Amino acid sequence: MDDESAMANILTDIVFMNTVGMRPVIVHGGGKAINNAMEKRGLEVQFVQGRRYTDQRTLTVVEHVLCNEINRQIVTTIEALGSSAMGLHTLSSSVLFGEKLFLEEEGRKIDLGFVGRVTGVNGKLLELLCGADTIPVIAPLARDKTGAKLNCNADTAAGEVAAALKAEKLVVVSDTHGIRRDPKDPATMIPNLTEAEIKQMVADGIISAGMLPKVEACLRALDAGVTRTHIIDGKIPHALPVWDSARFDRGGRSRRRH
Repeated sequence: MDDESAMANILTDIVFMNTVGMRPVIVHGGGKAINNAMEKRGLEVQFVQGRRYTDQRTLTVVEHVLCNEINRQIVTTIEALGSSAMGLHTLSSSVLFGEKLFLEEEGRKIDLGFVGRVTGVNGKLLELLCGADTIPVIAPLARDKTGAKLNCNADTAAGEVAAALKAEKLVVVSDTHGIRRDPKDPATMIPNLTEAEIKQMVADGIISAGMLPKVEACLRALDAGVTRTHIIDGKIPHALPVWDSARFDRGGRSRRRH
């Protein structure tokens, strides 16, 4: 996302998908931009098991970067390319609802601050937007039952959105071309994986850190009936329509949302 050319290429492909009736829904993150904004403000960046520790000051920065900068930029670019788009987040219309997330480590509970997990998605609104030929652009911020804002992992949120919509495909766009048996060796990329193989690689520590939420999102989507999931390298031109990277399949009837 910090490569303007790569971002423009991906959004061009998404507009093409929308034009031919594929009804794409975007869920974006913004980790590097958030890190840079926090560093400029003298705030420490902390991650626990791939999740960003989020206190109130961090949440303010996260919301500003995700909603006012990245989400707005994506919507503006899509509209400049000829399609209609709508930004959905805590400063406009929220479509993600959640609860506070706690992690466990060695039998103890870890409080991550204002970090949440998505427990509900306003699929009806997303359906209406897609039906009106408008691309939903979702920032990974949720509201809990009290209206409080929660910072959610973008990959996890994308998995929940795909699950709620029973999408045909979930495509996770990363800066890594799929899963590798040796994370440091691009030549060990695995084109296809079964759920059992994934769980074994997680147990062996091969899939960890930032890749873990991506894989968990893929499994969540498949469990909900999504036909196919992919993890692709967004820096490769036109990688989005090709979907030739790490792929996890589960049988299911054909659907049109991506």
